Amino acid sequence: MNKKIVAGLALSAALVYLSVRGIQLRGVADAFHAVRYGYLIPVLAVMILMQVLRSVRWGLILRPLVKIDQLSLFSVTSVGFLAIIAIPARLGELARPYLITKRGRISMSAALGTVFAERVLDCLTVLVIAAFVILATELPPWLIRSSILFLGVTLAIFAVMVLMVFKREASLRLLAPLLGKLPPRYASGVNRLVSHFIEGFGIMVDPALLLSVTGLSIVIWFIDALAIYLMFQAFGFQLPAVAAFVLMIVLIIGIAIPTAPGFIGNWHYFCILGLGLFGVPKEEALGFAILYHVVSIGIVIVLGLLFLPFNRFSLKDLSREAHS
Repeated sequence: MNKKIVAGLALSAALVYLSVRGIQLRGVADAFHAVRYGYLIPVLAVMILMQVLRSVRWGLILRPLVKIDQLSLFSVTSVGFLAIIAIPARLGELARPYLITKRGRISMSAALGTVFAERVLDCLTVLVIAAFVILATELPPWLIRSSILFLGVTLAIFAVMVLMVFKREASLRLLAPLLGKLPPRYASGVNRLVSHFIEGFGIMVDPALLLSVTGLSIVIWFIDALAIYLMFQAFGFQLPAVAAFVLMIVLIIGIAIPTAPGFIGNWHYFCILGLGLFGVPKEEALGFAILYHVVSIGIVIVLGLLFLPFNRFSLKDLSREAHS
């Protein structure tokens, strides 16, 4: 894990360097001076709404396993996202499933399964949006290829998830040759964990629930694009609405790379890259990236710290879960 942390920090430093290379600081300062800060109020509002809807959606994904009240879901979601940005090496991804096991009768592996299902549905939603964006505007080949590659991988993962849900016994039998190489006590434990993990995909067998989750996913990512478009207005960028979706997609690709806590470096570099596609000067793009990052991460930090006293955990707890 230490090697992952060091590698992430090194990559983050490299992306920070690429973000500021050749930058005229006066241009960045001028960009900040030109900002219409009143637009930040609706930006903050839609970002909070997006976090609320994420917790509602997770509650629907959890419903086949356990029913959790909405306040608890929002509390755990807020602290979980704080952990994601604060803890390196993606260990923070374990915070939400770990904390939800303290609120309801659900195993850690099943809770992980629900988070995995959420991520896959997120990817599918964003990639479907990307397909429409590709038809609506001219994009560089690297972005089109990346979107197609991610779509192919995500569809394959989704197909495997569906197979595991509807053909659970057959899926477990496929693992038998691998489990047979383990000592019996470990083999039974892994078999049990995989079975519980598959339980986290319960929404796959409920078409109405799956449709509701898909609809919420679309709304969530449209709200994310709305926040970006409002940020365009704050900076006075005369860009079409489709540019907000393009930047959203580019940023999602960028922050998927494990770097330093808080997505420092990759957020800024890919934000500059995305805005550059629409001719925004690098100085103005860097100013946008910095303020957008501060607002986005700031919301996560404030909400996370607000609910942290009600969701206590330690890095040791997450490390223990990771090892188990």
